[in-house]
Amino acid sequence: MASGFFALLDDIATLMDDVAVMGKIAGKKTAGILGDDLAVNAEKASGFMSSREIPVLWAITKGSALNKLIILPLAFLLSAFIPSAITIILIIGGLYLAYEGAEKIFEYFFPHADKSEAPKLEKLSEEEVLAIEKDKIKSAVVTDFILSVEIVIIALGSVANEALLNQILVVSLIAMVATVGVYGLVALIVRMDEFGAKLISLNERENSISDAIGRFLVSALPKVIKSLSVIGTLALLLVSGGIFVHNIHFVHDLLVGLPGIIGEFLTGLVVGFLVLLLIKLGSKIWKKIAG
Repeated sequence: MASGFFALLDDIATLMDDVAVMGKIAGKKTAGILGDDLAVNAEKASGFMSSREIPVLWAITKGSALNKLIILPLAFLLSAFIPSAITIILIIGGLYLAYEGAEKIFEYFFPHADKSEAPKLEKLSEEEVLAIEKDKIKSAVVTDFILSVEIVIIALGSVANEALLNQILVVSLIAMVATVGVYGLVALIVRMDEFGAKLISLNERENSISDAIGRFLVSALPKVIKSLSVIGTLALLLVSGGIFVHNIHFVHDLLVGLPGIIGEFLTGLVVGFLVLLLIKLGSKIWKKIAG
């Protein structure tokens, strides 16, 4: 009986060893998309009043965890029975990400007429602030869903030839890192100024090391948030472009002479503006029909 118990422990240890090795491989393959996920979600989780940042981020994190619970079993089932569906889902998600990135660029150069007159959050009622938060949370969770599909599929592809149990453990591990790790870093970013303020008030001495670090963090946050907006837009286009390049042979062959990152960015940009054009034309036609 004892020998059987120790044999079981040995099997578990061997399994965990294998999972750790495969997890490192899958982690390397998904590192790029995890970085893009961080940039996109940090940008989406910013722009709220200080007291609302953590509740909003927690709501997005819960939505992200729910996304993984939906995606993981579906990914395993589709990979086993309808592998071609994985590619179709990725491409549909890529179209959405490309559209979102192109829309951000379009809005930067051609902002809505009332954008400059938008009231500050402090001047809005509690109901209006909560409505804005709800919209941003919904947008962040939808984007997270598409990025999560990409992460899960890439991780699954790296262990496609392994036993089903190994696939489940490795991909679930990557999915957990994508949620806890990414949103943990996002929380640190959006609370930089609060941490900086606490360092400044740590002691009564002026020009101390804690004061210098605190002032740096407080002054750096606006620049970090602005840069994340740009990085997040680039990430959307790169991720979407990568989906098309790696899953559509025609696009891949068309960009053979270009460096990978440039080809993926241009692909995401072109596809994004094509989708944006189609949506705007469709919206105008629908308004005329409905009107």
